Amino acid sequence: MTALPASAQDVVREDDKPDLQFFVGLGLQVRPSFPGADSYDLGPLPVIRVRRGGEPLPIRSPDQNTAFRLLGERDGVSFGGTFNFQSARKEKDVGAPVGNVGFTFEPGVFAQGFLSDNLRLRAEVRRGIGGHNAFVGDVAADYVLRGADDRFVATIGPRVRLADARYNRRYFGVSPDRAAATGLPAFDTSAGIYAVGATAGLLYRFSPRWAGYGYAGYDRLAGDAARSPITRAYGSRDQYSAGIALTYNFIVKR
Repeated sequence: MTALPASAQDVVREDDKPDLQFFVGLGLQVRPSFPGADSYDLGPLPVIRVRRGGEPLPIRSPDQNTAFRLLGERDGVSFGGTFNFQSARKEKDVGAPVGNVGFTFEPGVFAQGFLSDNLRLRAEVRRGIGGHNAFVGDVAADYVLRGADDRFVATIGPRVRLADARYNRRYFGVSPDRAAATGLPAFDTSAGIYAVGATAGLLYRFSPRWAGYGYAGYDRLAGDAARSPITRAYGSRDQYSAGIALTYNFIVKR
């Protein structure tokens, strides 16, 4: 993380630095095997939250990718970097020779801002490296609810998923060659919204050291993704996700 130069009076003495509190946990989550799949994978759900002494519980929606703030304030307008990983899709997972899509690393940028204490807007744009090699993005709005004495923090809100033509082509397009091999009609794609949905999450502290975390999400494929012969024949427009984890918190003195 970078920081703007501070004036002499803004410099914090080492002894005055606030303690750091970590929430670290592990659980299980279920998600679609790949975009547009009608099958699901069960996998680990890691949970990591960090807050400085005196700060409220951090806000992080369940589908928010790993990020680091470069400019701005945590509870104001901020900008930074982010990244995500997209697992591979193999033809055998689809059940037809529609083409493999390799594992993808998706670095990108984010911007977010709070319209009020309880309403946050966030947008991400990422570029795939390997795999789909395409641009993808998310636009999210979250209503944030906090419990008394910071007992819990909950988020819920709508989502819009966007992608360029290459992304949609890799997952939902059918080339003439693939059409001949599968019997599906040829299908070309364009850029645009490929899914809309909603996500909710909850971090609840039931003791000074232990907390539970859970989330649920739903996306409905839209546009070319919904009209794709691959989705209609071998996939599903309905994309569900959910997870639950147990976290332990500890304090690091600074």
